[in-house]
Order: sequence, then C-alpha cells, then structure tokens
Amino acid sequence: MKEEATKKTEQAEIIKSKPLNEARLTPPYNRGRRRGKYIVATLLIVFLSFGAGITGAWVINQTSSQPTGVVRSGADGNAIVTAEEQGIAGVASKVSPSVVSIVTQSERQSYYGSSQTQQGAGPGIIVSADGYVLTNKHVVDGSDTVSIVTSDGTPYENVRVVGTDPLNDVAFLKINGATNLKVADLGDSSSLRIGQSVVAIGNALGQYQNTVTSGIVSGTGRSVTASTSESDNRSETLTDLVQTDAAINPGNSGGPLVNLAGQVIGINTAIASEANGVGFSIPINAVKGLLKGVLANGKVTRAYVGVNYITITPDVAQEFKLSVKKGAYVHSSGNGSPVVSGSPADKAGIKDGDIITKVNDIEVGDKGSVASLIAEYAPNDTVKLTVLRDGKTETLDITLAAYTQ
Repeated sequence: MKEEATKKTEQAEIIKSKPLNEARLTPPYNRGRRRGKYIVATLLIVFLSFGAGITGAWVINQTSSQPTGVVRSGADGNAIVTAEEQGIAGVASKVSPSVVSIVTQSERQSYYGSSQTQQGAGPGIIVSADGYVLTNKHVVDGSDTVSIVTSDGTPYENVRVVGTDPLNDVAFLKINGATNLKVADLGDSSSLRIGQSVVAIGNALGQYQNTVTSGIVSGTGRSVTASTSESDNRSETLTDLVQTDAAINPGNSGGPLVNLAGQVIGINTAIASEANGVGFSIPINAVKGLLKGVLANGKVTRAYVGVNYITITPDVAQEFKLSVKKGAYVHSSGNGSPVVSGSPADKAGIKDGDIITKVNDIEVGDKGSVASLIAEYAPNDTVKLTVLRDGKTETLDITLAAYTQ
C-alpha cells in the first residue's frame, strides 16, 4: 500500500513515510473551560497511567529494626518506599523546577459580534537560565498574550514567542528579564529502548501544576497526523514520535518526557482519543538544532537537506525491489523532483534512487529518520551522509542550509 505524500510545507525535507494505519489522536492541550482537542493518528490514544512494570524491593527507614518488607503494627505504611518509587520521586524532584506553566489568552469575536476571551494552559521546559522555554507550537498558536509561572510560583508577564518550527509541533518562548532559572538536562533520544521506564511531567487539565505520571517507552519512530479538533480539516503530520503509556492528559502538551536519570528525552504532544495508554512525544534530538540557533542568535531556524524520500520498511523494500530493509529511499513518487534544485543535497551530489543509510555514522531507521537526525544540527553545519548507490556505498559531505517556506 502506497502512502499519501505529506503536505507541501514538508516537501523540502523527508516527505514520505509509511504509517501502519491511521486513527484519531488527541494532543493533550487545554483551552480553559473550552478545552480544544489536538487530534493525531497512528494508533488510537487516550489517557491512562500505566506503571513501568518494575517490581522494586521494599525499603524501610534505615533506623528501623524491622526486616525489609515487614510493617510493624501501628506503623505508618506511607513511610515505606519501594525502589521504583524512590527513582520516580528523585526524577520529579530533579526535573520539576525546570517545568513551567504557560498561560495564554486570545480574543475571539463571537457569532453575535461580541468579543470573548479564551484562555489556555500547558507546560514548558526551561532550556536556558536567562529564560528560553521550549513547548509545543499548538500551546501558543493563535495567542494574543502569553504569561509563565515557574514551579516556585513566580509569575512572569513579559513573555514573547520567539518562533516556531515550520515542520514540527515545537515553539520557543522567552521570559524577558529572567535570570538563574533551573535549566533542564537534555538527554539522547536516539538511544531509547523499548520497555525503558520514563516519567511524564505536565500541567494536567491546565489546573494541576507539575503532575507526575510514569510508564514505559512503548515504541519509537511512530508517525501520526494531528488536527486541532475532530471537525477541523487542517492537519499536521508528525513523524518519529516516541510512544509511551505514561499518562499524558489535556494540559500536558509541551511538558517533558524524562528517563530515570532525570534527562529530558521527549516533548509530550499527543494522545490517541479512542485508546488507553497510548501517548506520543517529540524526541528531544529533533529540537537540538533549533535550540542551538535560538541560544546563539534568538531565532528559530531549521536545517534541511532538500530531498524527497520514502522511509524504507520491508514492504517498501519489496515494492521497489530494494536491497536493504531500512534507510531513506530518495524518490519523488510523482511529487516533484526527488532532489530539490540548488539544495544542499543537490550540491552534495545526491541522486534519484540513492538510499541514505547513515547520518554522521548514525543509522537511519531505528535511531530516527533522516529528518530527525538532521534536526540535531543547525544551518551551515556539515554532516556526512552514507549513501548506497548501485550497490556501492559512498560517503558524501553535505553543508546544511536554512529551511524556508
């Protein structure tokens, strides 16, 4: 089965993939009492917390003379902490100071001509001590004013939207005048393991700041299609998402998904509206290139290669008679030239029919698509692409350019 091409704004990058199926997904976004839904698709997703499945030994206060796992009569059972609880509590303690609550307001004209104020809420992640904050694009999309409250209750009204990613559900904000904020520790999403324990931190329902849930990594490399409501014809394709069963609820969009070392490995962005325990996060590596530019010059600029390709799966390999079962097959499938004229790919000599197998020695496939791996870099960075051409492997140096719509 051939997959439909992604929308036009994504055609300069990696425009084709083959999601297994489509279903309604709902991003965990809250707009006050009029909670808007953010729909996404690949598997049905709903809110449900699911434990990490780790059986930890009982741990009792070290001053206790009772043996491990034994509760003496009249003792406070809440004082007994499992190893799993210790890990999750430690993660929450470490990461929560780096999670902020974002409050948005927008003025809308009603059917009768009167003005109505709509409020929204969601979390964000502090990525610099002087006030840069990472969140989802749909959290601030259409907002007239944005304010932020840090985990210690400090309010900031002087907040601006620095910019948004043209190809992903990512936005950067700046708290003007902020200093000495607690910066989140960013991890490496390319080394995630299926079944790995993770913790999600967010602003559940837009009301409960720094809500903590736990679960596991259920899958990686997921593709979904998102829209703001079930009746909305507009949609956005998101690729290479991390699937988790940690509860991600309305109001959690833009909050961190973290490993048990307290490192952010994803940005929570969507849930399936008709299933339990299926949530999606943008892998943190997909924003590192953007972050590099924001911290350097205060602008959101995305690096791009300039190819149309199809993500190789066993089905794609069979359909196009390819010699490998993973990678990126440079092919247009009727959607313009496979290599954009004048693009970095064109200058580097990428050709129709090439198979991109590595980006800087990182394999394309389980570790991410070409787009996700390139997103770790900034415009003007030079990377090496390993290409399979006519049965022979070549390595090409390519200098990335800035994506323009």
